[in-house]
Amino acid sequence: MKLAPREAELVEIVVLALLAGFIALRLIAVLGRHDESSEPAQPMMRRADAASEGSNVVPLVQAERPPLSLPDNLNDTARGGLEEIAEADPYFDPPAFIEGAQAAYRMVLEAFWSGDKDALKELVSDDIYDDFSAAIDARSADEMSYDNRLVSIHDVEILGAERRGHMAEVTVRFDAELITVTRDANGAVIDGSEDEAAQTHDVWTFSRHLGSDDPAWLLIETDGAD
Repeated sequence: MKLAPREAELVEIVVLALLAGFIALRLIAVLGRHDESSEPAQPMMRRADAASEGSNVVPLVQAERPPLSLPDNLNDTARGGLEEIAEADPYFDPPAFIEGAQAAYRMVLEAFWSGDKDALKELVSDDIYDDFSAAIDARSADEMSYDNRLVSIHDVEILGAERRGHMAEVTVRFDAELITVTRDANGAVIDGSEDEAAQTHDVWTFSRHLGSDDPAWLLIETDGAD
């Protein structure tokens, strides 16, 4: 049966509409539906348990800390103590500590010699500060002054290290050369030599709270060495 022109036109429109709907459904199936109100896809997190879920995602493994760098001349007690401190503080680095200890040695001596109590307070414990402050006051009362100078540090050796709960303590020996001169109120030399350096051997203990955000170590004990 031959359709009238008007009927043929309607049939063609219906066929085209069905074809367009079919194509649209195929596109949605392949590309997915875009929804402006939906949240953007979050990046996939790599989880250690991904393998157990049948996923082919590679588990994220935390990078291991590099091997601890330790001085060659350590005794067993100091070695074990440094390792315990490093376990509690992943940022602890013995070579950097030794470098900082040398700087602290110089700063503490220079602050004490010059009578700078404010500088000392930032570098030493309260007990050490009280001892140094009393010595500075006594020197001032006797109208004496130090004209000392650190010539060089020959050797720095870690003698001991210990972790006590949240506290870390490291004992260091400094072998150095100093120019030591004591002057009276008139500036005359009453002790020491301006030309000859004296050999000195000091054993200092530094301490730090491992849970503190402050990376500074404080001097908590001083002693001379033979």
